[in-house]
Amino acid sequence: MVEKSVTVGGQELAYRESPGTGRAVVLVHGNSSSSRTWRALLDGPFGERFRCLAFDLPGHGGSPPAAVAEAYSLPGYAANLVDFVAATGAEDAVVVGWSLGGHIAIEAAPRLPGAPGFVVFGTPPVGSPAQLAEAFLPNPAVNTGFSAEVDDEAARAYATSFLAPGSTYPTAGFVADVLATDGAARAGLQASLGAGRFADEVAVVAGLTRPLAVLHGEGEQLVSLDYLRAVPMPTLWRGEVRVLPGAGHAPHEEAPEEFAAVLAEFLADLH
Repeated sequence: MVEKSVTVGGQELAYRESPGTGRAVVLVHGNSSSSRTWRALLDGPFGERFRCLAFDLPGHGGSPPAAVAEAYSLPGYAANLVDFVAATGAEDAVVVGWSLGGHIAIEAAPRLPGAPGFVVFGTPPVGSPAQLAEAFLPNPAVNTGFSAEVDDEAARAYATSFLAPGSTYPTAGFVADVLATDGAARAGLQASLGAGRFADEVAVVAGLTRPLAVLHGEGEQLVSLDYLRAVPMPTLWRGEVRVLPGAGHAPHEEAPEEFAAVLAEFLADLH
């Protein structure tokens, strides 16, 4: 894996690229996270086989803060994704989004005509601010993802909510990412969501003509599985939400080998 950067639309984006030469796969991290979260995928057999590209959203990881507040929104992040795939020659990449990254992928999908398929997890498609309460489980840790100021205790509680109950997976990487994220990114996201500044994701997935894989950790503490299963998704991969045993909101970290295997299945089905 190598670390690089590219400037798109006046915004510098840091990213990591695996050595694989197979189909391109663009990985979009979640709220208050970074490309670090994909290291097991990039450094493992999956990254050796496929060309994986994982970038840091503005104000996250190695990417500098956004120059304008409006960039900290789903439309702003979606524009970053669209520009990133063009700048790296990855227009034909499968797009994989975790949590907020999945919402970004859905928001950007209509502007990514070359993407043969999408994978989202920890991501319930919503059509309006009112649906957020139905799509997400009542967990007080979620508030941290929308708070400008976050202390160590709140960051640890937020990180713990990413895991299955009782998990012993270390949270240090999650916590470091949360504390390193520009607080304005969280506050800006909250403001934009509250104002309804995002696409009708329910309509986007209902009208999608390309395969959409929706994954869900069995021990998920933040997203409602019942809600996910009720969303009309005509191109849903294999006709069902794929539940990943023994993992929570972050199966790509808790169970990286199993997660990579599922991604490989999806890519194989595209052929």
